[in-house]
Amino acid sequence: MSEQSATPASATQEKTFSSYSKEQGKEYAQSRPDYHPTVYQTVLDQHRASGGQLDTLVDLGCGPGNVARSLGVHFTHTIGLDPSEGMVATARSLGGTTSTSEPIRYEVSTAEDIGANASPPIPDNSVDLITAANSAHWFDMSRFWPSAARVLKPGGSVIMWTSGGSRVHPSVPNAASMQVELDRIEEEYLLPFFEPGNLHTRGRYADLPLPWTLDPPVAGFDKSEFVRKDWDLAEKFHVTEPDVPLDMFERIIGTMSPVTRWREANPDAVGTEKDVVKVYRRAIERHLHAAGVEKGKETVRGAMLGVILVVKKKR
Repeated sequence: MSEQSATPASATQEKTFSSYSKEQGKEYAQSRPDYHPTVYQTVLDQHRASGGQLDTLVDLGCGPGNVARSLGVHFTHTIGLDPSEGMVATARSLGGTTSTSEPIRYEVSTAEDIGANASPPIPDNSVDLITAANSAHWFDMSRFWPSAARVLKPGGSVIMWTSGGSRVHPSVPNAASMQVELDRIEEEYLLPFFEPGNLHTRGRYADLPLPWTLDPPVAGFDKSEFVRKDWDLAEKFHVTEPDVPLDMFERIIGTMSPVTRWREANPDAVGTEKDVVKVYRRAIERHLHAAGVEKGKETVRGAMLGVILVVKKKR
């Protein structure tokens, strides 16, 4: 068990992913690695350990539906919600089924509404588990938590997780000096395009507002059952190939929201050597070549920090 200090709710409204087209959603789905099976197993174990049932799952910020499909097979009913019509269109095209072979339902909705305007709307006291994977940092938590309390069953769970910073794996040649340069590039190019939500992920949700840290607090949640589990570099947070070719590396970091915003602000640089994605790649290549890696054989391996937060509704 651990506890977070009081902090004001973030009022940041996510605008980058929510405006994705279906084509962008498809590229996101193809480029972003899924979460490792141990992450999903931890989510299920934490939910069931405190009496959570497996009837209805709602995945918020579902994007192309990876989490809904991976966890939905354990639930009777599964609903994925996302504010982006493009992401929802992608999720619907990829489908997915529940434990009873019922199709997963995908709807356009904000996390603050939790399907209140969906057709049909999500009923009060009907949801066993709410998940939010790499998305809670964009929620207006002062509006989200009352909605979560409304739709959750007594004893239901809210489980949120995020990857809190990618690092170069120590096994990569010249890893230490490479990391220093990649950090410099992020500071120089991308930091001006960070939103408060991006900073929440950097801190691994250390200051993410919880029901009892808001002013006024949101009633209905059991502070004594709060759980925080940190993922260190030795544990796998995502499913990735051991060594990632640099073409795939470019595609992966091209889906990062600060990179998307940088490219929108620098359209003439996109696809050229001045593109921030290309700047990252050239830096990696220089350090690999200096360590004796042959041209054409460059790969990189990442290691990801992460965190899972578990919040329970009172029984």
